[in-house]
Amino acid sequence: MEIIPIPTDTYTVGFIGAGKMAESIVRGVVSSGVLPPSRIYTAHSNPARRAAFESLSVTLLPSNDDVVRQSNVVVFSVKPQVVKDAVLKLRPLLTENKLLVSVAAGLKLKDLQEWAGHERFIRVMPNTPAAVGQAASVMSLGGAATEEDGNLIAKLFGSVGKIWKADEKYFDGVTGLSGSGPAYVYLAIEALADGGVAAGLPRDLALSLASQTVLGAASMVTQTGKHPGQLKDDVTSPGGTTISGVHELEKGGFRGTLMNAVVAAAKRSKELS
Repeated sequence: MEIIPIPTDTYTVGFIGAGKMAESIVRGVVSSGVLPPSRIYTAHSNPARRAAFESLSVTLLPSNDDVVRQSNVVVFSVKPQVVKDAVLKLRPLLTENKLLVSVAAGLKLKDLQEWAGHERFIRVMPNTPAAVGQAASVMSLGGAATEEDGNLIAKLFGSVGKIWKADEKYFDGVTGLSGSGPAYVYLAIEALADGGVAAGLPRDLALSLASQTVLGAASMVTQTGKHPGQLKDDVTSPGGTTISGVHELEKGGFRGTLMNAVVAAAKRSKELS
């Protein structure tokens, strides 16, 4: 069967599931001008969730069936344990002229495609900083998804951060690193702030300095193109304060602990999928 291209100038997007991740994506898409809210649809019975999407001027429809009928691109953003039921229930409407997308963790393309009855599916793994437009997302294309389909989804998810394309075999590692990684960084920020308090700083100042320092350091890596090891060396003067702190981190197994955290999360992702 010939794949009918998604009309890039007029396509519509429907969200099956109107939770926080869907809201973050819609907010980014609308605020960036990638799509006007009039071309975005969802359905939800919860008044609070309906209000969140109404505030973005998104069209709320009576049912998920209506959302699918109105949409060229259908994004499944429900919890992983209910994706199968949601896809199977909507299967009669999920024709191959619709591009399907899943943002549910741990669900493989082969299963998603089997439930939908066709392979025009793209799997995306975003992370929670999508809420502030700073997601690190990875996508993998299903068997019938075209390069144009991939470009369209890259533009959509690029509105809430950065997105990379990768083979699905890497997705457990992606989950362990960028999927779970924000939690590791939050712990690091909290620990740095506690260290600042221990060194005599007021709590609010310590937390502000810790969070901005992590943000600034990350920006140095992404904007300069320098290896993190080189950037570290640039600020560690012989016999100075920074190398004394780095020495303590090395004695505590800091790098090895972070590596172990990523590997453990990736292993758990593989078990769950």
